[in-house]
Amino acid sequence: MPELTEISREAPHYVPLLVTLATVAVVLGLIHWSFEGWRRKMGIHSSFGRPIVMLIATVVGLIAVIIALPIHDSVKDQLLGLFGLVLTGIIGLSSTTFVSNAMAGLMLRSIRSFRTGDFIRVGDNFGRVSDRGLFHTEIQTEDRDLTTLPNLYLVTNAVTVVRTSGTIVSATVSLGYDVSQSEIEPLLLAAARSTGLQEPFVRVLELGDFSVNYRVSGMLSEVKQLVSKRSQLRIGVLNTLHAAGIEILSPSAMMQRPLAPGQQVMPTRSPTSRKPTPAKDTVPEDRIFDKADEAEELERLDLERDRIEKELSQLRKKLGEMPEEERSPVENSIQSAERNLQRLEARREALGAEEKG
Repeated sequence: MPELTEISREAPHYVPLLVTLATVAVVLGLIHWSFEGWRRKMGIHSSFGRPIVMLIATVVGLIAVIIALPIHDSVKDQLLGLFGLVLTGIIGLSSTTFVSNAMAGLMLRSIRSFRTGDFIRVGDNFGRVSDRGLFHTEIQTEDRDLTTLPNLYLVTNAVTVVRTSGTIVSATVSLGYDVSQSEIEPLLLAAARSTGLQEPFVRVLELGDFSVNYRVSGMLSEVKQLVSKRSQLRIGVLNTLHAAGIEILSPSAMMQRPLAPGQQVMPTRSPTSRKPTPAKDTVPEDRIFDKADEAEELERLDLERDRIEKELSQLRKKLGEMPEEERSPVENSIQSAERNLQRLEARREALGAEEKG
């Protein structure tokens, strides 16, 4: 049949194209599989250059497919020229943002101003760093949501990083001039101590027309409890001042709603509640910043694994240079390090399963 004869005669011309397509698909699949394997094995660090490698491999694969097309060389040259023109246009249009974010990502990695798990504030965004990539940084907010920030935005705006060694937690309150400062300061200090803050202190921020603004502050060493401690400090200030009979209300409120002489605007205490309700010792950050906690733990485990593997390498090298009768202590150290490495890997696998779940 003439149709079959024509197909059989043209089929060999398409063999290079089919082989090229299969090769490109296999190579891209292997690259993707390799990065996934490295991500599971090495943690978040391995995903840093993945977009660049995949982009380059895809461009090279498209060029190879064009070269393998069973068409005339002149048409092939035109297609390559058109592809190059389109690629150049895309790079030209997107290079400003694309390259700038990549360079900003490299800059953030080099200066190491923050790491995974840190609290940061950039503009109106506040949260814990849950992922760092070549082009973006992801933070988990107080609402447990994930916010992606371009690295260029982090480089061109002031980034406030909460120090892991401790930070100052503060609460501001406005009180009237009819209450003595010498009476207020001990109460505010007591409220800060009841919250668990260290070395509390009180400052007068402003002498307003109708009120005095006080700020009580204290050192929080466990910064992972930053969100809950801020709330607990405000609750402690509220309860402590009310228990002492001091109303948190500026006299300027009389301009809005006249009050009877001696009338206080504060909750009435029931006969059964003689003491202020203590702030609950809860840690909602465990639920709010779950992904950031997992990412920080993975990074810590990666560093610990690198340390153990380096130690194992040194011990094995030392073992090979020792005489037989002196090897026992070193062999025990190697076995102990290998057990620690196995426990570490089991912990990493468990964290990876939790992250997927």
